[in-house]
Amino acid sequence: MDFLKKLKILPRWIIASLDALILYQSAFFGYLVRFNFELDVIKEHDSFAGSLAFMLGGVLVMLFTRSYEGIVRHTGFKDGTIIFKTIVLVFLLFFSLNFLTFNVLSDRYVLPTSILIIASLSSLFLLIFYRLLVKELFVYLKSSVAPLEVKKGVVFGAGEAGIIAQDVIKRDSKTHFETVAFLDDDPKKEGKIIDGKKIYRGINMLSKLIESHGVTELIIAVRDISMQRKREIIDECLRLNIHVRIVPPINQWINGGLQAGAIREVKIEDLLSREQISLDNPKIEEDIVGKVVLVTGAAGSIGSELCRQIIHYKPKLLILLDQAESPLYDIEQELKEADVICAKKTILADIRNRKKLKAVFRTYRPEIVFHAAAYKHVPMMENYPEESIKTNILGTKILADMAVLHNVEKFVFVSTDKAVNPTNVMGATKRAAEMYVQALNSFLENNHRRFHTRFITTRFGNVLGSNGSVIPLFKKQIQKGGPITVTHPEITRYFMTIPEACQLVLEAGVMGNGGEIFVFDMGHPVKIVDLAKKMIQLSGKKVDEDIKIVFSGLREGEKLFEELLNDSEIVKITHHPKIKIAQVSPSEYYKIERQFELFNELIEKGIENDLVSHLKSIVPEFISNASRFEVLDRLN
Repeated sequence: MDFLKKLKILPRWIIASLDALILYQSAFFGYLVRFNFELDVIKEHDSFAGSLAFMLGGVLVMLFTRSYEGIVRHTGFKDGTIIFKTIVLVFLLFFSLNFLTFNVLSDRYVLPTSILIIASLSSLFLLIFYRLLVKELFVYLKSSVAPLEVKKGVVFGAGEAGIIAQDVIKRDSKTHFETVAFLDDDPKKEGKIIDGKKIYRGINMLSKLIESHGVTELIIAVRDISMQRKREIIDECLRLNIHVRIVPPINQWINGGLQAGAIREVKIEDLLSREQISLDNPKIEEDIVGKVVLVTGAAGSIGSELCRQIIHYKPKLLILLDQAESPLYDIEQELKEADVICAKKTILADIRNRKKLKAVFRTYRPEIVFHAAAYKHVPMMENYPEESIKTNILGTKILADMAVLHNVEKFVFVSTDKAVNPTNVMGATKRAAEMYVQALNSFLENNHRRFHTRFITTRFGNVLGSNGSVIPLFKKQIQKGGPITVTHPEITRYFMTIPEACQLVLEAGVMGNGGEIFVFDMGHPVKIVDLAKKMIQLSGKKVDEDIKIVFSGLREGEKLFEELLNDSEIVKITHHPKIKIAQVSPSEYYKIERQFELFNELIEKGIENDLVSHLKSIVPEFISNASRFEVLDRLN
């Protein structure tokens, strides 16, 4: 028994020997049945020679069909069809030999037809049956080997993905998971059996299965499950304190490099309040292919993902520009290892350095610019407003002006929902930058009708997993055993994943004719405290028992609710349901340019209240919140 437990795969010679033995026994069984188990009569018909001939003929055919090469413990439908094909060929071989020997050579059959039929049917049954028997034996031995406690669980999904998941669970010796039932929303499957396990309808049965079978785990294995349904299932599992995992979609098994049926932990992305956005627009490739593309902030979370996606659209040259040395090196190495042929140039530079930017534009002549470089941490920028203004406002102005001077075709500016009715310096600087590029586009349209750089702005909310977002912070706090810090019990935010945010930026870049502010559909806002609770539960911990949540109070410049539009903005729909255009009247170019130039004088003086006060004059809707700059609003 110990030998069998250590044996992973039966050698081919054993399988071939067993198959040959079964062929011989099946033929002999045919003689027994045909002659009513009368041994004297069986001897007269030379059963030994006939059985041996059937076995040798079967072995010859097996060498052709190679039916003995399959791994027995992974026997499936295809293996059954190969065995069926083998037996059919054996039958046809002996049927032909019988015709030849009876009609040409002698009046005797090699193997009587009746015996041939019995032998063929019985060998087909036995060859398949013993393979399935060995398969189940391996499963049994696997379960008997594990000394660890076996977790009892259910598979949600009684379709193809669910069956594959169950097969993976049975085969994997490290799983220690026993499926006690299947759940499915399809009423037609209710009450039926898969692999000896009953199918129940809906997630409502989960609480009863916990009581009756001690279920502690659930695996979601549905091929095309909606985001809403997935969230409902996960929420119910979290409510019942059930550990939940997911079988990824089949396309991810292939494209994502996962092993077929790989089962992963639930990610916080699985709890987004909307369907994830996926685009496949051939016009993006038409827009980028063969062109020189510059990405600023290329080492950041958004900029780096833009680079990952852009290289697949075959640009002539991709320029990665950032001032962060180590992250820039990391993305450079990552793209070098990517299985995509694309010329790349990495440039360590600050967008505030006019001389360096001028050299970059003169040397490489970018045709498309994606401007993702920015300071974005709200509390940090509230402490250092001068740095926020120098980068987010003046850096954007320098870059935009360079784009115009060097005949860039398209300039896509990555903004934020914090630019809407800003309550902090960071959001206000991004709004001011929006105003400048929009005013510049309007000025160029009116004065350079033939050709001009088209400026396009994209505006979206928080991205899951980006640098400085709450998700990585919560993960670190959970790993340390808590507590998780949330600023306010009512604070909410919009969320989307980094890849889908970048897809939408690329899509908006294709759609834009210049001057638009594209607003992305972020779904419904998510309460941060609810996000924290779910992350604790997904980690296998209990809220307030294992990890506590504490409220630290709003940080400087922070507001409870983010907005995608201000009160004066209206939206215009586009051909894409997830992208809308905020219709905002552009500012007068010469006026905003003079206002921006004044920042240089104020920076020389170094009085931050004067800087922030001037920023408020450019962005009148900027009202500070939970900040020392609230005093400036009272003075106005």
